Amino acid sequence: MFHFYFPWLALLLPLPFIIRKWAPAPKSSKDKAPEVYFPSMDRLKKAFPAANIENKRSDRPVLILLSLVWVFLVLALMQPEKVDQFKQVKNEGYDLMLAVDISASMQAVDFSTQTKVISRLDVTKEVVGKFVLGRRGDRVGLVTFGQQAYLHVPLTLDTVSVSRMLSDTMAGMAGNATAIGDAIGLSVRTLRERPKGSRVLVLLTDGEDNSSSIPPMEAAKLAKQYGIRIYTVGVGKNGQVPFPTRFGGYAMVEVSIDEALLKEIAAVTGGQYFLATDQKALESIYSKINELEKTESNQTTFLIRDPFYYYPLGLSMLCLLALSVFQIRSRKLEHGS
Repeated sequence: MFHFYFPWLALLLPLPFIIRKWAPAPKSSKDKAPEVYFPSMDRLKKAFPAANIENKRSDRPVLILLSLVWVFLVLALMQPEKVDQFKQVKNEGYDLMLAVDISASMQAVDFSTQTKVISRLDVTKEVVGKFVLGRRGDRVGLVTFGQQAYLHVPLTLDTVSVSRMLSDTMAGMAGNATAIGDAIGLSVRTLRERPKGSRVLVLLTDGEDNSSSIPPMEAAKLAKQYGIRIYTVGVGKNGQVPFPTRFGGYAMVEVSIDEALLKEIAAVTGGQYFLATDQKALESIYSKINELEKTESNQTTFLIRDPFYYYPLGLSMLCLLALSVFQIRSRKLEHGS
Protein backbone atom coordinates (compact mmCIF):
# COMPACT_ATOMS: atom_id res chain seq x y z
CA MET A 1 0.00 0.00 0.00
CA PHE A 2 1.42 3.37 -1.08
CA HIS A 3 0.94 6.44 1.11
CA PHE A 4 2.72 9.48 2.60
CA TYR A 5 4.13 9.43 6.13
CA PHE A 6 3.50 13.19 6.55
CA PRO A 7 0.54 13.91 4.23
CA TRP A 8 -0.31 17.18 6.00
CA LEU A 9 2.88 18.73 4.57
CA ALA A 10 0.96 19.01 1.27
CA LEU A 11 -0.33 22.30 2.71
CA LEU A 12 3.07 23.77 1.83
CA LEU A 13 2.53 23.31 -1.92
CA PRO A 14 0.66 26.61 -2.58
CA LEU A 15 2.93 28.65 -0.28
CA PRO A 16 5.17 30.19 -3.02
CA PHE A 17 2.15 31.12 -5.12
CA ILE A 18 0.45 32.73 -2.13
CA ILE A 19 3.59 34.74 -1.38
CA ARG A 20 3.86 35.78 -5.01
CA LYS A 21 0.23 36.86 -5.06
CA TRP A 22 0.28 38.79 -1.79
CA ALA A 23 3.82 40.16 -1.98
CA PRO A 24 4.18 43.94 -2.33
CA ALA A 25 3.72 45.14 -5.90
CA PRO A 26 6.77 46.45 -7.81
CA LYS A 27 7.48 50.12 -7.49
CA SER A 28 5.69 52.34 -10.01
CA SER A 29 7.48 54.13 -12.78
CA LYS A 30 7.34 57.30 -10.73
CA ASP A 31 9.54 55.75 -8.10
CA LYS A 32 12.08 54.48 -10.58
CA ALA A 33 15.42 56.15 -10.97
CA PRO A 34 15.63 58.74 -13.77
CA GLU A 35 16.59 57.37 -17.15
CA VAL A 36 19.06 59.05 -19.53
CA TYR A 37 18.12 58.89 -23.20
CA PHE A 38 20.97 58.81 -25.71
CA PRO A 39 20.14 61.04 -28.69
CA SER A 40 21.89 58.86 -31.28
CA MET A 41 20.54 55.46 -30.26
CA ASP A 42 20.54 54.14 -33.80
CA ARG A 43 24.25 54.84 -34.22
CA LEU A 44 24.94 53.15 -30.86
CA LYS A 45 23.10 50.00 -31.89
CA LYS A 46 25.10 49.79 -35.11
CA ALA A 47 28.33 50.19 -33.18
CA PHE A 48 27.40 47.32 -30.82
CA PRO A 49 25.53 44.70 -32.85
CA ALA A 50 25.52 42.16 -29.95
CA ALA A 51 23.37 44.50 -27.92
CA ASN A 52 20.92 44.60 -30.83
CA ILE A 53 19.81 41.04 -30.14
CA GLU A 54 16.31 41.01 -28.86
CA ASN A 55 15.89 39.70 -25.41
CA LYS A 56 14.06 36.47 -26.11
CA ARG A 57 14.29 35.21 -22.59
CA SER A 58 10.96 34.60 -20.98
CA ASP A 59 10.11 34.27 -17.33
CA ARG A 60 7.81 31.35 -18.01
CA PRO A 61 10.47 28.55 -18.17
CA VAL A 62 12.05 29.87 -14.99
CA LEU A 63 8.74 29.90 -13.17
CA ILE A 64 7.94 26.39 -14.37
CA LEU A 65 11.29 25.02 -13.21
CA LEU A 66 11.08 26.77 -9.85
CA SER A 67 7.56 25.44 -9.36
CA LEU A 68 8.69 21.89 -10.12
CA VAL A 69 11.60 22.22 -7.69
CA TRP A 70 9.23 23.29 -4.93
CA VAL A 71 6.65 20.59 -5.68
CA PHE A 72 9.25 17.81 -5.68
CA LEU A 73 10.85 19.10 -2.48
CA VAL A 74 7.50 19.10 -0.71
CA LEU A 75 6.79 15.58 -1.98
CA ALA A 76 10.14 14.45 -0.58
CA LEU A 77 9.29 16.04 2.79
CA MET A 78 5.98 14.17 2.81
CA GLN A 79 8.05 10.94 2.72
CA PRO A 80 6.25 8.73 0.21
CA GLU A 81 6.58 5.07 1.10
CA LYS A 82 5.22 1.66 0.31
CA VAL A 83 3.94 -0.26 3.31
CA ASP A 84 3.35 -3.97 2.99
CA GLN A 85 0.08 -5.21 4.38
CA PHE A 86 0.52 -5.79 8.07
CA LYS A 87 0.41 -9.27 9.48
CA GLN A 88 -1.29 -10.09 12.74
CA VAL A 89 0.01 -13.05 14.68
CA LYS A 90 -2.51 -14.39 17.15
CA ASN A 91 -1.64 -17.79 18.58
CA GLU A 92 -3.61 -19.88 21.00
CA GLY A 93 -1.32 -22.14 22.92
CA TYR A 94 0.88 -22.55 25.92
CA ASP A 95 4.54 -22.24 26.81
CA LEU A 96 6.00 -25.71 27.06
CA MET A 97 9.49 -26.23 28.38
CA LEU A 98 11.02 -29.68 27.97
CA ALA A 99 13.74 -30.60 30.45
CA VAL A 100 15.48 -33.72 29.15
CA ASP A 101 18.03 -35.74 31.08
CA ILE A 102 21.04 -36.51 28.89
CA SER A 103 23.32 -37.88 31.60
CA ALA A 104 25.43 -40.95 30.93
CA SER A 105 22.79 -43.27 32.40
CA MET A 106 20.50 -42.45 29.46
CA GLN A 107 22.69 -44.84 27.45
CA ALA A 108 20.98 -47.81 29.11
CA VAL A 109 19.38 -50.02 26.48
CA ASP A 110 16.44 -51.38 28.48
CA PHE A 111 14.09 -50.14 25.73
CA SER A 112 15.60 -52.58 23.24
CA THR A 113 13.49 -55.04 21.29
CA GLN A 114 14.37 -58.43 19.93
CA THR A 115 15.39 -56.90 16.61
CA LYS A 116 16.80 -53.53 17.61
CA VAL A 117 18.97 -52.07 20.34
CA ILE A 118 17.37 -48.88 21.63
CA SER A 119 18.62 -46.70 24.45
CA ARG A 120 16.54 -44.57 26.78
CA LEU A 121 17.69 -41.41 25.05
CA ASP A 122 16.85 -42.84 21.61
CA VAL A 123 13.26 -43.44 22.68
CA THR A 124 13.06 -39.98 24.26
CA LYS A 125 14.31 -38.35 21.07
CA GLU A 126 11.82 -40.25 18.92
CA VAL A 127 8.69 -39.76 21.04
CA VAL A 128 9.37 -36.22 22.23
CA GLY A 129 10.61 -35.14 18.79
CA LYS A 130 7.35 -36.23 17.14
CA PHE A 131 5.35 -34.52 19.87
CA VAL A 132 7.25 -31.24 19.41
CA LEU A 133 6.63 -31.23 15.65
CA GLY A 134 2.89 -31.38 16.32
CA ARG A 135 2.85 -28.39 18.68
CA ARG A 136 1.80 -25.73 16.18
CA GLY A 137 0.90 -22.47 17.87
CA ASP A 138 2.75 -23.39 21.08
CA ARG A 139 6.04 -21.95 22.21
CA VAL A 140 8.41 -24.81 22.98
CA GLY A 141 11.81 -24.63 24.65
CA LEU A 142 14.42 -27.24 25.53
CA VAL A 143 16.59 -27.57 28.63
CA THR A 144 19.12 -30.38 28.65
CA PHE A 145 20.80 -31.43 31.85
CA GLY A 146 23.30 -33.87 33.25
CA GLN A 147 25.82 -32.73 35.81
CA GLN A 148 24.79 -29.19 34.81
CA ALA A 149 21.67 -27.72 33.18
CA TYR A 150 21.73 -25.77 29.93
CA LEU A 151 19.12 -23.78 28.01
CA HIS A 152 19.51 -25.71 24.78
CA VAL A 153 16.70 -23.90 22.87
CA PRO A 154 14.82 -20.80 24.17
CA LEU A 155 11.04 -20.68 23.85
CA THR A 156 10.19 -20.51 20.17
CA LEU A 157 7.42 -21.22 17.68
CA ASP A 158 9.97 -22.96 15.46
CA THR A 159 9.23 -26.48 16.61
CA VAL A 160 11.26 -27.97 13.77
CA SER A 161 14.44 -26.45 15.22
CA VAL A 162 13.60 -27.75 18.70
CA SER A 163 13.10 -31.26 17.34
CA ARG A 164 16.38 -31.13 15.41
CA MET A 165 18.34 -29.80 18.39
CA LEU A 166 16.94 -32.58 20.57
CA SER A 167 17.87 -35.24 18.00
CA ASP A 168 21.48 -33.94 17.99
CA THR A 169 21.98 -34.47 21.73
CA MET A 170 24.12 -37.32 23.04
CA ALA A 171 24.15 -39.06 26.39
CA GLY A 172 26.87 -37.70 28.65
CA MET A 173 27.44 -34.44 26.75
CA ALA A 174 26.26 -32.45 29.82
CA GLY A 175 28.15 -34.63 32.30
CA ASN A 176 27.57 -38.00 33.91
CA ALA A 177 25.66 -36.87 37.02
CA THR A 178 22.06 -35.61 37.29
CA ALA A 179 21.02 -32.07 38.31
CA ILE A 180 17.23 -32.16 38.52
CA GLY A 181 16.96 -29.07 40.73
CA ASP A 182 19.09 -26.95 38.41
CA ALA A 183 17.01 -28.04 35.41
CA ILE A 184 13.81 -26.97 37.15
CA GLY A 185 15.35 -23.65 38.25
CA LEU A 186 16.55 -22.83 34.75
CA SER A 187 13.15 -23.70 33.29
CA VAL A 188 11.38 -21.49 35.86
CA ARG A 189 13.62 -18.56 34.97
CA THR A 190 12.65 -18.95 31.31
CA LEU A 191 8.92 -19.48 31.87
CA ARG A 192 8.21 -16.91 34.58
CA GLU A 193 7.78 -14.01 32.11
CA ARG A 194 5.15 -15.83 30.06
CA PRO A 195 1.34 -15.42 30.53
CA LYS A 196 -0.16 -17.14 33.55
CA GLY A 197 -2.07 -20.34 32.94
CA SER A 198 0.09 -21.39 30.01
CA ARG A 199 3.35 -22.29 31.75
CA VAL A 200 4.14 -25.99 31.62
CA LEU A 201 7.31 -27.94 32.30
CA VAL A 202 7.80 -31.59 31.37
CA LEU A 203 10.80 -33.05 33.16
CA LEU A 204 12.23 -36.36 31.92
CA THR A 205 14.90 -38.14 33.92
CA ASP A 206 16.09 -41.67 34.63
CA GLY A 207 18.00 -41.13 37.85
CA GLU A 208 18.36 -39.35 41.16
CA ASP A 209 19.39 -35.79 41.85
CA ASN A 210 23.06 -35.83 42.87
CA SER A 211 24.69 -32.64 41.56
CA SER A 212 22.20 -29.74 41.81
CA SER A 213 23.15 -26.43 43.36
CA ILE A 214 19.40 -25.83 43.97
CA PRO A 215 17.50 -28.49 45.95
CA PRO A 216 14.82 -29.97 43.67
CA MET A 217 11.97 -29.28 46.09
CA GLU A 218 13.04 -25.66 46.55
CA ALA A 219 13.01 -25.27 42.77
CA ALA A 220 9.56 -26.93 42.64
CA LYS A 221 8.20 -24.49 45.23
CA LEU A 222 9.55 -21.63 43.14
CA ALA A 223 7.76 -23.09 40.10
CA LYS A 224 4.53 -23.23 42.09
CA GLN A 225 4.99 -19.56 43.06
CA TYR A 226 5.07 -18.63 39.36
CA GLY A 227 2.13 -20.89 38.46
CA ILE A 228 4.22 -23.40 36.52
CA ARG A 229 2.85 -26.95 36.36
CA ILE A 230 5.47 -29.66 36.26
CA TYR A 231 4.83 -33.06 34.72
CA THR A 232 7.59 -35.44 35.77
CA VAL A 233 8.54 -38.52 33.81
CA GLY A 234 10.66 -41.38 35.04
CA VAL A 235 12.28 -42.98 32.00
CA GLY A 236 13.39 -46.61 32.18
CA LYS A 237 13.27 -49.40 34.71
CA ASN A 238 14.61 -49.66 38.23
CA GLY A 239 17.16 -52.32 39.08
CA GLN A 240 19.55 -54.17 36.80
CA VAL A 241 19.56 -52.85 33.23
CA PRO A 242 21.90 -53.52 30.27
CA PHE A 243 24.47 -50.82 29.78
CA PRO A 244 27.02 -50.51 26.92
CA THR A 245 30.63 -50.92 28.00
CA ARG A 246 33.67 -49.02 26.80
CA PHE A 247 35.11 -52.06 25.03
CA GLY A 248 31.88 -53.13 23.31
CA GLY A 249 29.18 -55.43 24.52
CA TYR A 250 26.85 -54.84 27.45
CA ALA A 251 26.98 -55.21 31.19
CA MET A 252 24.20 -55.25 33.76
CA VAL A 253 24.30 -52.14 35.94
CA GLU A 254 22.16 -51.24 38.93
CA VAL A 255 20.19 -47.99 38.37
CA SER A 256 17.35 -46.39 40.27
CA ILE A 257 14.81 -43.62 39.67
CA ASP A 258 13.86 -41.37 42.58
CA GLU A 259 10.13 -41.82 42.00
CA ALA A 260 9.24 -40.39 45.40
CA LEU A 261 10.96 -37.10 44.54
CA LEU A 262 9.40 -36.91 41.08
CA LYS A 263 5.94 -37.57 42.49
CA GLU A 264 6.38 -34.88 45.13
CA ILE A 265 7.56 -32.32 42.55
CA ALA A 266 4.54 -33.01 40.38
CA ALA A 267 2.12 -32.90 43.33
CA VAL A 268 3.43 -29.56 44.64
CA THR A 269 2.97 -27.83 41.29
CA GLY A 270 -0.35 -29.42 40.31
CA GLY A 271 1.15 -31.70 37.71
CA GLN A 272 1.36 -35.47 37.44
CA TYR A 273 4.01 -38.16 37.57
CA PHE A 274 4.45 -40.83 34.88
CA LEU A 275 6.69 -43.83 34.72
CA ALA A 276 7.66 -44.51 31.11
CA THR A 277 8.99 -48.00 30.67
CA ASP A 278 7.94 -48.12 27.02
CA GLN A 279 6.95 -45.80 24.22
CA LYS A 280 3.21 -46.06 24.88
CA ALA A 281 3.64 -44.79 28.42
CA LEU A 282 5.71 -41.88 27.17
CA GLU A 283 3.15 -40.99 24.50
CA SER A 284 0.34 -40.97 27.07
CA ILE A 285 2.07 -38.11 28.88
CA TYR A 286 1.70 -35.78 25.91
CA SER A 287 -1.92 -36.81 25.45
CA LYS A 288 -2.47 -35.43 28.92
CA ILE A 289 -0.73 -32.17 27.98
CA ASN A 290 -3.11 -31.78 25.03
CA GLU A 291 -5.98 -31.52 27.47
CA LEU A 292 -4.55 -28.39 29.09
CA GLU A 293 -6.44 -25.14 28.64
CA LYS A 294 -4.85 -22.97 25.98
CA THR A 295 -4.36 -19.23 26.42
CA GLU A 296 -4.27 -16.60 23.71
CA SER A 297 -1.02 -14.76 23.17
CA ASN A 298 -0.74 -11.06 22.50
CA GLN A 299 -1.46 -9.73 19.03
CA THR A 300 1.59 -8.53 17.13
CA THR A 301 1.52 -6.23 14.10
CA PHE A 302 4.37 -6.09 11.60
CA LEU A 303 4.83 -3.17 9.17
CA ILE A 304 7.47 -3.30 6.45
CA ARG A 305 8.19 0.18 5.11
CA ASP A 306 9.96 0.88 1.81
CA PRO A 307 10.74 4.65 1.48
CA PHE A 308 10.61 6.47 -1.88
CA TYR A 309 11.46 10.05 -0.82
CA TYR A 310 14.71 9.96 -2.80
CA TYR A 311 12.81 9.91 -6.11
CA PRO A 312 11.13 13.36 -5.76
CA LEU A 313 14.30 14.67 -4.11
CA GLY A 314 16.37 13.58 -7.09
CA LEU A 315 13.87 15.15 -9.52
CA SER A 316 14.06 18.46 -7.64
CA MET A 317 17.86 18.40 -7.97
CA LEU A 318 17.55 17.75 -11.70
CA CYS A 319 15.15 20.70 -12.03
CA LEU A 320 17.65 22.91 -10.18
CA LEU A 321 20.36 21.76 -12.55
CA ALA A 322 18.17 22.52 -15.56
CA LEU A 323 17.38 25.94 -14.13
CA SER A 324 21.09 26.70 -13.69
CA VAL A 325 21.86 25.60 -17.25
CA PHE A 326 18.99 27.70 -18.57
CA GLN A 327 20.19 30.80 -16.71
CA ILE A 328 23.79 30.39 -17.90
CA ARG A 329 22.67 29.93 -21.49
CA SER A 330 20.42 33.01 -21.30
CA ARG A 331 23.27 35.17 -20.02
CA LYS A 332 25.54 34.03 -22.79
CA LEU A 333 22.91 34.98 -25.34
CA GLU A 334 22.53 38.40 -23.71
CA HIS A 335 26.25 39.10 -23.94
CA GLY A 336 26.58 37.63 -27.38
CA SER A 337 29.15 35.06 -26.36
